Amino acid sequence: MTDENRTDESRTDENRADENRADGNGTGGTGEEIVRYERRGAVAVVTMNRPEYRNAQNSVMTYALDAAFTRAVDDPEVKVIVLAGEGKHFSAGHDISSPGRDVDVSYDRKAVLWWDHTDREGGDRRFARESEVYLGMCRRWREIPKPMIASVQGACIAGGLMLAWVCDLIVASEDAFFADPVVRMGIPGVEYFAHPWVLGPAAAKEVLLTGQRFDAHRAKEWGMVSRVVPRDELQDTTTGLTDTIAEMPAFGLTLAKKAVNQAQDLMGMRSGMDSVFGLHHFAHAHNAETQEDPLAGQTATSMRDAGS
Repeated sequence: MTDENRTDESRTDENRADENRADGNGTGGTGEEIVRYERRGAVAVVTMNRPEYRNAQNSVMTYALDAAFTRAVDDPEVKVIVLAGEGKHFSAGHDISSPGRDVDVSYDRKAVLWWDHTDREGGDRRFARESEVYLGMCRRWREIPKPMIASVQGACIAGGLMLAWVCDLIVASEDAFFADPVVRMGIPGVEYFAHPWVLGPAAAKEVLLTGQRFDAHRAKEWGMVSRVVPRDELQDTTTGLTDTIAEMPAFGLTLAKKAVNQAQDLMGMRSGMDSVFGLHHFAHAHNAETQEDPLAGQTATSMRDAGS
């Protein structure tokens, strides 16, 4: 979710759809890359580039991220991938209110074999889209056969947590803060429900039941974050970690990552996510029946103000 609730009545959904469909470079019709890709030796740095909306994730960004990760996977010289966010914040989550919100736009599906959501209605429409762009993409990225490091500063909220959690390690600046406030919408957590495995059951319940932010030091206490450093040392610390990892044999890194992921899945992570994804969509359906919309009337601004 973005921290600003902007509208642009001069641009219709159809205009935005035409721009996004026509734009093959992940710019969303703005002319600027929404995701930047840079090679630094054996490290690929993938940077979300919507700082004016706190790097809120719309579908253009989702597919641009996927293209960048695919490029890094296909490059035999790349051994480690860094995910970063341009500007003051890593990511304020899923885009629920910016002019670039593109929930009605059709994209070629990459993560799941499912039908296009744009010609469906109700729960069918929402389940089809979120199976692809949220749960499906995060699972796809978690299985990338190269180590991924999230370099996090500022806000890492809701969908931003999902992006950080698909990475293998998180390096956070001292000003980073985290939250999953979607229980305020009557929803039991974000679509990629990794909370019990990343935070532990008790911390997961505290985060969800209070909706409050937790800082980088608390995240490190809970085992979610690997390192906490001053903001001006974030890039250098991340680079140092990636360089150390890159000295290891590539296939060994792949197998070690896969071994830990498989152990998590044997502890119920994948099946647990499936069950909670169903509860997530049950909550959306309940909201649609009993309140003004599937988000229970919440906006990016109301969610931000309630959780600050």
